[in-house]
Amino acid sequence: QVQLVESGGGLVQAGGSLRLSCAASGSIGGINRMGWYRQAPGKQREPVARITSAGSTNYADYYADHAKGRFTISRDNAKNTVDLQMNSLKPEDTAVYYCNVENVVARRSYWGQGTQVTVSS
Repeated sequence: QVQLVESGGGLVQAGGSLRLSCAASGSIGGINRMGWYRQAPGKQREPVARITSAGSTNYADYYADHAKGRFTISRDNAKNTVDLQMNSLKPEDTAVYYCNVENVVARRSYWGQGTQVTVSS
C-alpha cells in the first residue's frame, strides 16, 4: 500500500543544480532502501544512488560512478522522504528520474511515476 510521488525536476543549464524529492505514503517498515534511478531516451533504466535504513541508522550504500562527487542522497525517516541533490549538472544527465523503495525483509518494491530532468548545453 505504498505510493511514491517525485518532484523537483525541470530545465536547467549545464553547471546548474536541482534537488529531487520523493514522498512515500503508507508504512514501509523493516529494513528498507530508498533510491533513485534514471532512464534517458533509447537507453535502459540505471541506478543513480541508494540509501538504506536499518533501525535508526541511515547509510548511503550506492552511488553510480557518474554521480560520485556531484550528487548527494539523503532521507528523512520521520517524513518518509528521500532527496537527491544534483550539482554540476551535465547534458548527459538528461533523463526521467524515478524514485524506488524496497522493503528487504518483505521483498516488496515500489516505483514512482518519474520526474523529468533536462540539462541544456
